Amino acid sequence: MCGIVGYIGNQKAAPILIDGLSKLEYRGYDSAGVAIYDEGSVKVRKYKGRISILEENLKKETIKGNIGIGHTRWATHGEPSDRNSHPHTNYSGNIALIHNGIIENYMKLKEWLISVKGDHFKSETDSEVIAHLIDYFYEGDLLDAVYKAIEKMEGAYAIGVICKDEPDKIVAVRKDSPLIVGLGENENFIASDIPALLKYTKDIYLIENEEVVLLTKDEVKIFNEFREVVKRDVFKVTWNAEAAEKEGYPHFMMKEINEQPKGVYDTLHRRLDKKDNIVLDGIKITKEDLEQINKVYIVACGTAYHAGLVGKYAIEKFAKIPVEVDVASEFRYRDPFVDENTLFIAVSQSGETLDTLAALREAKRKGARILSIVNVVGSSVARESDDVFYTWAGPEIAVASTKAYTTQLVSMYLIALHMAVTKGSIANDQYKKYIKALKEMPDQIQKIVENEESIQKIADEQFNNENVFYIGRGVDVAVAYEGSLKLKEISYIHSEAIGAGELKHGTIALIEEGRLVVALATQDGLYDKMLSNIQEVRARGAYVIGVAKEENKEIEKVADKVIYIPDTLDEFTPILSVVPLQVLAYYIAVARGCDVDKPKNLAKSVTVE
Repeated sequence: MCGIVGYIGNQKAAPILIDGLSKLEYRGYDSAGVAIYDEGSVKVRKYKGRISILEENLKKETIKGNIGIGHTRWATHGEPSDRNSHPHTNYSGNIALIHNGIIENYMKLKEWLISVKGDHFKSETDSEVIAHLIDYFYEGDLLDAVYKAIEKMEGAYAIGVICKDEPDKIVAVRKDSPLIVGLGENENFIASDIPALLKYTKDIYLIENEEVVLLTKDEVKIFNEFREVVKRDVFKVTWNAEAAEKEGYPHFMMKEINEQPKGVYDTLHRRLDKKDNIVLDGIKITKEDLEQINKVYIVACGTAYHAGLVGKYAIEKFAKIPVEVDVASEFRYRDPFVDENTLFIAVSQSGETLDTLAALREAKRKGARILSIVNVVGSSVARESDDVFYTWAGPEIAVASTKAYTTQLVSMYLIALHMAVTKGSIANDQYKKYIKALKEMPDQIQKIVENEESIQKIADEQFNNENVFYIGRGVDVAVAYEGSLKLKEISYIHSEAIGAGELKHGTIALIEEGRLVVALATQDGLYDKMLSNIQEVRARGAYVIGVAKEENKEIEKVADKVIYIPDTLDEFTPILSVVPLQVLAYYIAVARGCDVDKPKNLAKSVTVE
């Protein structure tokens, strides 16, 4: 969740660290800091708040050093404050450390360190323990001390360490938290994610779990847990820094909403041959394999979980295989029935979501086949899977996911249809009808986006509501969950999604005069029932915004406002109906003066459990 950056080379470290951290702001943070070796000492500057505060304070003094580490913190242990910010140091200040993750046995280690070295701790964090632990083992060899320290540590971590007594190196370690190394000429880098380094290099080492890295300005050595040198191919980044810039949009979120037609087009057409046959290069599931599969689990978190709910609908409808969707953070703790006849589908935008990764490993341990849907090539989830479906959303910077979600939906539909064709559970004419509808999606999304002004007007009228309900039936319920999440995460409005048929079993007690209800009515087979549910809430004073297909005008008689989506097959409406909900959430948040791209308390990549 935190952002880490490190630099060693011939340039001044401070500007590079600040620039790298600013490219990681999307990960979410509440404080920022750097540690730089300069003039014979490690100088630490760290402050609660935005990176701009750190940057302004650094401008007040000259730090010329060319080796340093930087960090943006998302608080877990200890409140956001200057002293709890990273980097952390040992008592003498000659060792400085940045850490992403959680040390689960930190209290035990802290108590032991206090008993043998005295209480020299300055913060409430688990991370500071690592600095003191490395100091305890330090005898002139930083790499050796780090190895000895991590033998004692339990939990998840990506760390970067510098030492006053060895000012020509950075030591970094990865265990269950993302870490990459950037390769330059007479300079090298570490970071949590690629955008931090794109300005300086496109040559990357993807660091594997439990690997330790030793960086100097001229060399990078990767070691495994046994201290053996590991050979690693260079990963060439194919996208540029401009792809991670706003390009004139007021926020990344709006830019990414507008990029959905391209993302959906690329994700779809890269998987279709000239005859519109689905070709899944990274997935080798045969008819025999499918006949052995008796259950599918789709496991994910947040927005990806909502995509999984649509995936369940698609796989069960097209491929006729039972599917269970689980929240990743709960999957491991209920002893799920998984064996060698289970297909486990992990969905993660970043491919580094720790809960999803842990669930994947549990399923793999029990013999399941692992198929992942991810947006980041070379990510941990992708590397640990048997089969991988890469979405082609491009870099997504805003914390609230938009284009990653719609490309995940397309991925789910393609996987489901591929399974159906492989099994023979779908007729050819029906398959062609589905592919034709999917190929219309990019232009149909574009049409919705171009209608944003009318959605903005609705947002400007309704932004003061503090409690909102999203309702739907069938697959619309999954979209209701996603629409509700978008609203709450960027506008801080309390929002709840519920199946419309469940309203009368309790929730309708909360409907009162002026209560805003967003009602999805895109399923032809459930349309009349949905109109009845809208009438139920209208009768109790609700203000209803309906979402329906252009051909279904009857909704205008029961809803206060209607947002129309282009006509399509019921099966594929989620790809379209979510877009106006994204736009609505965006403009409500803007009207409330919220920080749309970096909502409070949230992080883009959740790498703690």
